[in-house]
Amino acid sequence: MIIGVNLAPRVKMADVAREAGVSVATVSKVVNGRYGVAQETLDRVQGVIERLGYEASLGAQSLRSRRTHVLGILVAEFEPFSTELLKGASDAIAGTGYELLAYSGGSRGADVGWERRYLSRLSGTLIDGAVIVTPTVVDTNHGVPVVAVDPHTGPSGLPTIDSDNYAGAVAATRYLLDLGHSRIGFLAGRGDLESARLREAGFRQAMADAGIDVDPSLVRVGSYIRDAAAGPARDLLSRPDRPTAIFAANDLSALATMEVARELGVGVPDDVSIIGFDNVPESALSTPPLTTISQPLHQMGAEALRLLVDVIDGVERDVHVRLPTELVERATCRRIGAPVA
Repeated sequence: MIIGVNLAPRVKMADVAREAGVSVATVSKVVNGRYGVAQETLDRVQGVIERLGYEASLGAQSLRSRRTHVLGILVAEFEPFSTELLKGASDAIAGTGYELLAYSGGSRGADVGWERRYLSRLSGTLIDGAVIVTPTVVDTNHGVPVVAVDPHTGPSGLPTIDSDNYAGAVAATRYLLDLGHSRIGFLAGRGDLESARLREAGFRQAMADAGIDVDPSLVRVGSYIRDAAAGPARDLLSRPDRPTAIFAANDLSALATMEVARELGVGVPDDVSIIGFDNVPESALSTPPLTTISQPLHQMGAEALRLLVDVIDGVERDVHVRLPTELVERATCRRIGAPVA
């Protein structure tokens, strides 16, 4: 059996004009805030608009005014990192006079140039500007104002928002060293990402500062993806001389490492300490709760939105913003020699 769904037809400007007993031109003046409409007529037309639920199309608005008053936030995929940024941008949109459009093509971040295609579909007719999360390309030929969050190659000609990945990685590594760990594994992010390079550089610098050589066999690539991190994590945890601690370059990789440890019967933190990076909501909900380096993801999204509005409005300001990171101690790290819980 086929069940049909009848959708109500879109209310048109002509429907409003007919109901209000005025011309389409008069309705157009009311919709676009133009002068020349008597107050009584204005009130009547606005009442009909509200009653019928008329909405001017964004495409038509942009053709008339070249502005839609809509900003886009473009992501390769909706995962914990981008979702937290989106929440921040959503909160910051209030009072700006703009609306927010979230858009993803589901490319999982591996498709170089995805942001160009997304912008070509949306710019000029649907959005007045865009926040792009972890773009692979950072040229400035986009057609609309663009702010990049955590771009692959770091700050460029585009306005950018990121966090202090290097300092955060140094802090994570020093935390493990202060707990007495010296045999530390590192689960790196994708090599094409600036944040991943900075986190690995911070890890290596902290180890060097402590006078400890990094064992190349303890460095694996988790690619920032939970499924991809499971295999490298298994390699580290299955070794007869496994590390006493693992620094995973993002929380998804750290959570994958905890899952593998559980499967192998390796206790966290009794047998291995694990620290992540990002502080996505899942990190506080894991068992045990994950110790991590917190990026201010909500603030990054909000700052990116505010920066985009300022760029559109021509406000003079610093267009490269770097926010601090901080250690969040929970329950996945243990001091060497401490009693087992």
